[in-house]
Amino acid sequence: MNLGRKRRHPRTTGPAFSSTRQGRFTLHLLRILTSAVFIFSGIVKAVDPLGTVYKIEDYLQAFGVDWIQVSVVAYPAAFLLIALELMIGIQLLFMVRFRLSTLLAFLFIVVMTPLTLYIALYNPVTDCGCFGDAITISNWQTFAKNMVLLSITLVLLLSRAKFKTFFVARVENVIALVFLVMAGAFMAYNLMHLPMLDFRPYKKGVDIKAAMKIPEGAPIDEYTYSFTYRKDGRQKRFGLNDLPDSTWTFVEQHSELIRKGYEPEIKSFTILDANFQDIGGDILDFNGTSYLVLMYDLTRTSARGIARINDLYASRADSRGRFFGITASSSEVVAEFKKQHKLTFPIYSADPVFLKTIIRANPGVVVITNGTIVDKRNWRDIDNLK
Repeated sequence: MNLGRKRRHPRTTGPAFSSTRQGRFTLHLLRILTSAVFIFSGIVKAVDPLGTVYKIEDYLQAFGVDWIQVSVVAYPAAFLLIALELMIGIQLLFMVRFRLSTLLAFLFIVVMTPLTLYIALYNPVTDCGCFGDAITISNWQTFAKNMVLLSITLVLLLSRAKFKTFFVARVENVIALVFLVMAGAFMAYNLMHLPMLDFRPYKKGVDIKAAMKIPEGAPIDEYTYSFTYRKDGRQKRFGLNDLPDSTWTFVEQHSELIRKGYEPEIKSFTILDANFQDIGGDILDFNGTSYLVLMYDLTRTSARGIARINDLYASRADSRGRFFGITASSSEVVAEFKKQHKLTFPIYSADPVFLKTIIRANPGVVVITNGTIVDKRNWRDIDNLK
């Protein structure tokens, strides 16, 4: 439906097949496919914007960007990336500001393709984070995906004059603004609370011990081994079945994974006390309720949040459950933090990635009863804890 006079665009030369009925149908399929990829990628990141922040921080640290405070760049970069992907996808789908959208889609992939090639070659990060935690693909699969999208967006760019838009410019601008505001509000909600959809293994209702089990008879990792020896000033690598005689001097061993075995959904649940003893098993085996107060970095923990946690501790400790503060910060930082905020519950240590994976909050509370996660909340919502 036209809501006003259609704008006339100068004709550009596009692929010859776009002049046929089948060609135009193919172009629309490519448009819808491209928009679906951008929308899906944007939505799974918008559901978990803090996860996107963490991924961008990983990228910046992997590329040695240490001349800035990483978090200062990561937060706006994450929101801009998510908003851009969503807006490109939505505008392609509804053919809003179509000429600009096809150009942005093409330029986006042009930038991402060499970046993903570098990542595939040198592996600075193990997962590109293209689809958040919803779908994990390898770095080479990411590069292949971008090569396909590069071809498709180029076709759309060259054929954009063949598409007829539905709305006049003023209506298109209003539609784009409405979608942008909605996307921003959705991201803000998920950031201020917890992701509306949890794609990570530590979901509500998960029995952690069961999720860590490896089924009997499940395949295990298979490796091939080789060994480097030295003799008369030269080195040579030998296989396991053709080792040299005693006149050779052993240098080093090499191992290469040839077949990946079964991986449990949760690989470990390691939490260390001051003596570096693992208390994770004690928490899971406890016949009762444990409140895990997760603060992956105490220097970035919300002061308002920890005050709310103190109130929760005063009302529920002892009579209704045990409390464990858990952080990746050093013992010196922990001591100063406890003194500053007058904390009386114990604080243990764990890997920061482990803590960030369990909950997207700092601080956040995870409630475990008999080894099962029964609730998890951002500090803003702890009054609603089960």
